[in-house]
Amino acid sequence: MAEHEEKKQEESLMEKIAEKIHGHDSSSSSSDSDDDKPSESSIKDKVFRLFGREKPVHHVFGGGKPADILLWRNKKISAGALGVATVIWVLFELLEYHLLTLVCHLLILALALLFLWSNATQFINKSTPHIPEVQIPKEPVLEFAMALRFEINWAFAVLQDIALGRDLKMFLSVIAGLWVLSIVGSWCNFLTLFYIVFVLLHTVPVLYEKYEDKVDPFAEKAMHEIKKQYAVFDAKVLSKIPRGPLKQKKKD
Repeated sequence: MAEHEEKKQEESLMEKIAEKIHGHDSSSSSSDSDDDKPSESSIKDKVFRLFGREKPVHHVFGGGKPADILLWRNKKISAGALGVATVIWVLFELLEYHLLTLVCHLLILALALLFLWSNATQFINKSTPHIPEVQIPKEPVLEFAMALRFEINWAFAVLQDIALGRDLKMFLSVIAGLWVLSIVGSWCNFLTLFYIVFVLLHTVPVLYEKYEDKVDPFAEKAMHEIKKQYAVFDAKVLSKIPRGPLKQKKKD
């Protein structure tokens, strides 16, 4: 009997040891799987994104109300903005309305309606309509002016760097962009161009956000081919053009 009890104790001890070993193996395997997760996430982070962005499209556009409008987070406001822009374009481009004429006609209509309403209330014994006082707030105007001033100064600094010959790649990009813009400007006037850009801003970002997993691989191939062609062009042409600093050294 004593030997039988000793065998049972030994078996129970062996079972406990086996459970501990099994638990340690499972914990180590789980820790190994946890260690593998950062590598998988790092691989996902290295996926090519258009224009080298690392943040979602919503954060690229500022993440505020303008981004919500451009990405159709609030469909009523986005559709309203696009509808107003379309009405303005139809009035001035298709119907050939002039801005001063439109403003005068709207003011005539508004003043006539308010005048008739104010006089009609005397005959029907009702209070006169309350016309709110309209004032332009000071702070938003100053903030807009400061932001516009910052952007204009930044553009002047970039143009100065380009004019001094510090970045040949940027110089060629700007020249090509201005040339394309001049061609587009010969096809349509400024209002139509502004409306096209407005429509593109309200359609392209939301479509890209929806299909970015399909667009980014195609864009990666296109960017790789562009860089390849640019490297060939740089080796054969651009590298042989003297830069601004070289001219200064020759003068010295």
